[in-house]
Amino acid sequence: MSLRVSAINNISQGKEVKGPGSAKITALFGENVFTLQKARAFLSDEAYKSLLTSIKGGKKIDRTVANQIAAGIRQWAETKGVTHYTHWFQPLTGTTAEKHDSFFTLKSDGTAIEEFDGAALIQQEPDASSFPSGGIRATFEARGYTAWDPSSPAFIMEIGDGKTLCVPTIFVSYTGETLDYKAPLLKSLEALNKSAVEVANYFDKNISRVAATLGWEQEYFVIDEGMFNARPDLVLSGRTVFGHAPAKGQQLEDHYFGSIPERVYAFMRDFENESYKLGIPLRTRHNEVAPAQFECAPIFEEVSVAVDHNTLLMDVMNRVARRHGLRVLLHEKPFAGINGSGKHNNWSMSTDTGVNLLAPGKTPKTNLMFLTFFVNSIKAVHDYADLLRASIASASNDHRLGANEAPPAIISVFIGQYLTKVLNEIKERVGDKFDEQDEAILKLDLHRSIPELLLDNTDRNRTSPFAFTGNKFEFRAVGSTANCANAMTTVNTIMADTLKKFKKDVDVLIEKGEKKEIAIMHVIREYIVASDKVLFEGDGYSEEWAKEAERRGLPNLKTTPLALDAMVTEKAKHLFESNEVLSHIELEARHEIELEKYIKNVQIEARIMGELCTSHVLPASIKYQNILINNIKGLKEIGLKESSYANQFQILEKISEHINILSDLVEKMIEARKICNAMDNTRTKAIAYESQVKAPFFDAIRYRVDKLELLVDDANWPLPKYREMLFIR
Repeated sequence: MSLRVSAINNISQGKEVKGPGSAKITALFGENVFTLQKARAFLSDEAYKSLLTSIKGGKKIDRTVANQIAAGIRQWAETKGVTHYTHWFQPLTGTTAEKHDSFFTLKSDGTAIEEFDGAALIQQEPDASSFPSGGIRATFEARGYTAWDPSSPAFIMEIGDGKTLCVPTIFVSYTGETLDYKAPLLKSLEALNKSAVEVANYFDKNISRVAATLGWEQEYFVIDEGMFNARPDLVLSGRTVFGHAPAKGQQLEDHYFGSIPERVYAFMRDFENESYKLGIPLRTRHNEVAPAQFECAPIFEEVSVAVDHNTLLMDVMNRVARRHGLRVLLHEKPFAGINGSGKHNNWSMSTDTGVNLLAPGKTPKTNLMFLTFFVNSIKAVHDYADLLRASIASASNDHRLGANEAPPAIISVFIGQYLTKVLNEIKERVGDKFDEQDEAILKLDLHRSIPELLLDNTDRNRTSPFAFTGNKFEFRAVGSTANCANAMTTVNTIMADTLKKFKKDVDVLIEKGEKKEIAIMHVIREYIVASDKVLFEGDGYSEEWAKEAERRGLPNLKTTPLALDAMVTEKAKHLFESNEVLSHIELEARHEIELEKYIKNVQIEARIMGELCTSHVLPASIKYQNILINNIKGLKEIGLKESSYANQFQILEKISEHINILSDLVEKMIEARKICNAMDNTRTKAIAYESQVKAPFFDAIRYRVDKLELLVDDANWPLPKYREMLFIR
């Protein structure tokens, strides 16, 4: 019996659907997190104040106090049954990493004790050369360090009956270069805080801290585990490289917000409860547009914690799904012809006085502050559109961008008709100067015409990569497998840099004698004019937009190898170095790492395509070909006219044609791959893999396989079909 048939039979027999027991979310929330409330109970006053100062002010913790903090964390963890701890970090592999150590140790006299000191809390030493480093660390230069990040609380991960204390950390090389996603993110947050506070002080001197906030939306597919195991392409690459579209896909629009299937519902409740224990504030769950596609989203948090929570969630979802005989597909495009999955990053900035800087206020002064940060955001996207594109570039996201409601590769900003009108009124004012009589207008008493929240005055343009949605910007182009930190580091840094320039431009006018409000409006108007071409309200999928974007000079980088070039331009190096986020060495290394990832992903897909063709598709097709041949021979032998088996002969001809062409294409693809593999330069190899392997062969091979799927007897086809994976629950 084939794996495909076995999987279908197992589902048909039915499985008992078991969800978690009912419990109030508030009773579960943060149960496995070392929150400040728990710190208050397990730490001395000195240790607690030191930890609090570090979290709120970013100050280093003295190592003597670290011993007290470590002891308190261990005592708390042991009350939960924890025996081991790990430094939990986010290397540039795209997954998380951890090495478990026990609290158990032996004293010099052989006495067994439980111990966790400040040194173990603050720093550990994994091999830097064993993770992607882009050439920064050679194999013989293995040393690297994980360093505690107090801004993100320690937590307990439960896997089966085991419990491990996880200490969130950054990961750096022995010589100090960052080798993870978290360290640059923290640096970008500090750069944004500094620039944003200086600009916000024009309006309110009481503002002393500005934090970026993030609310991610995680899209994903769920299929039966048996179906997953019967598809080697899903197991190895995360997507189906073959599969004919089913008769019914998403065209009836009946899945979106529909009734959640019971088996999936039980899984959702289970992973939500696990997430609540880890302090992940999930709020929504629903069916997405494509069949078997779903989404969850949390309450907004500060970016660094939100990034940790999303990374944790992906791990939790994968583990919990297996309890239910399911598999979660996080790939951006696991199934062709239907919606792919994104991870919309809803980004904003909030002050320590409780103000969302991207929400219009109730007074002219706060509306001018909103307009300042709003226009600076647009200007940042305009000036660094190529870097934003690079920040979301990957082999998997290339399959999604520009297809089935995903935004295109052209980075543009959607703000809605109402705000477009507001900006046009400012931009089109007669003359270059605002005078004193205009001051009341310049303060923009917007509260009379724009509600405090613009949710009803800004549409949700699904084709826009960067859309304003009321009181935040939604970066829709981020892929579902991505670590949010990569995109958020870029957004924070370009915003920090733009605000820094804005402050300088305004101060120059003030020094020349302009009133503050008028100087601010002058610069706002200049920025609106300068960034106008990045604003687009229409259909991002249309050919007309592609032509218009080219006329405007907007980059349209459809493939990852070319998009990644933006990371190593002089502009990018100056941006990240001047804001102390990434050095030019770190940028070069990350560029190399991303190119290597692209090559390896395309290489894996090419290999699995070849393997499936030679060991699954062609044998099944030839077997059915022989059945048809024997059928035609038999009909001939009993003396029937040729017309009586003309249809069989026609099918046989089609199958034979597809078999021959498919076999030739696979051989040519293998040869092309060998040529690419011989190339030394990583960028050249990545471009070659895209242009000489992926572009000419992937779709061509798929076309032939999918045609054979329709022609070959269903009983002989070895791979689960789309209709089975997407619709059989």
